[in-house]
Amino acid sequence: MEGAASIGAMLDAESRTTYEKSFDLAIAGQGLVEPLDFNLADDEEKSGRLFLSPIEQVEGETDAAIAYAIDTSQQRVLERQIAQSQKMQAIGQMAGGIAHDFNNMLTAIIGFSDFLLQNHRPTDPAFKDIMNIKQNANRAAGLVRQLLAFSRQQTLRPQVLQIGDLVSELSQLLGRLLGENVELELDQGRDLWPVKADQHQLEQVIINLAVNARDAMPGGGKLIIRTRNISEGASREIGQRHLDPGEYVEIEVTDTGEGMPPEVIQKIFDPFFSTKEVGRGTGLGLSTVYGIVKQTGGFIFPESEPGKGTSMRVYLPRHIALPSEEPVEEEKPEKRETRDLTGRGTVLLVEDEDAVRSFAARALGQRGYNVLEAGTGAEALEVFNEHDGEVDLVVSDVVMPEMDGPTLLKELRRDHPDLRIIFMSGYAEDAFKRNLDEGEAFMFIQKPFDLKQLAAAVKEAFEA
Repeated sequence: MEGAASIGAMLDAESRTTYEKSFDLAIAGQGLVEPLDFNLADDEEKSGRLFLSPIEQVEGETDAAIAYAIDTSQQRVLERQIAQSQKMQAIGQMAGGIAHDFNNMLTAIIGFSDFLLQNHRPTDPAFKDIMNIKQNANRAAGLVRQLLAFSRQQTLRPQVLQIGDLVSELSQLLGRLLGENVELELDQGRDLWPVKADQHQLEQVIINLAVNARDAMPGGGKLIIRTRNISEGASREIGQRHLDPGEYVEIEVTDTGEGMPPEVIQKIFDPFFSTKEVGRGTGLGLSTVYGIVKQTGGFIFPESEPGKGTSMRVYLPRHIALPSEEPVEEEKPEKRETRDLTGRGTVLLVEDEDAVRSFAARALGQRGYNVLEAGTGAEALEVFNEHDGEVDLVVSDVVMPEMDGPTLLKELRRDHPDLRIIFMSGYAEDAFKRNLDEGEAFMFIQKPFDLKQLAAAVKEAFEA
């Protein structure tokens, strides 16, 4: 019995109660006693599974049962990590679906706003109101892009980057964002390896992490941004189970702020979760960061403790250039005169959202094109066959019922290998590109778009 009491004293209150019931069953000679999952009283992170096996009573012996335990601490940690990963994946899929629907709505709002602006002069009282509608729709489009970033379905334009140069260039902007009460310190590693990422999105990652760190230091403090190379051996010693062994460039953003308890750390990447008061932030900042890092092929891990600040560590895979790769300079927009966006030709417009199809058909019709409309991929095939030889260009949505855009293109390519096509989607181009044949030529326009962007894309397709 003394052994039973000593075991019970090691367990937390909840586990002790269950253990006492199981032990009573063992003493009573219960043949089968269910295994008991327990936590230790002095260390909540330690857990195990206890088995009790009754012993047949023999005169003179006081032993009632044999107890043996298995340490399940690492198994519990892994189960929690898998559950968190599955939850984030499910939330990402939901966020991507919401973003798709919102992009269609915003495309229609922005498009019809353009039609209204065409009929109102800047001096008209309604002109300013219409401009406000369009501007707020564009702001909403920015929030949708954040949802797409979280769900890893945004369009990225990766290029080879030097992290040290990027952080140095951002330091002046960060200094202004952080304010006078927060000291910024850069600790840059030497000879940092190159990475391949979208420069603007990676800048957004660093800025979001810095701004969150600033908000965690309302009374002022210190923000440290460290960069260093992580060898494959060092990546194995970091202790993060989800970090694949390999060579990385680490970006660490550390603050001296309030820190976070474990229950908050588990939720910080969830969309719309925020510890800030109402009216400050959308709760999408860190979920956007998470999506960008994951879509880039990297990893992000938070470390925090109440009263001791927070560290956010981003690991981006090292980019090793192929012999055929040549450095590509970032394209700078050229100043061009206003283009003539009118044209001639027959366009087959395929879009299942009525409002978007109505806007796009009217926009292209105003520019001089003959527009044929279809609400699904199957309907598009029927319209195409009815006007065989007359269709010069297909402008198609990607996600549609019955038949999606890539499947429609494959069907049309069988008899018309040179047919030109423009895909419209709120998702990233890479999200559906893998469903096409290798080397398939097409153009792409990101939703939401306005009247001029659509007209320019169609004009470019006819001129190509």
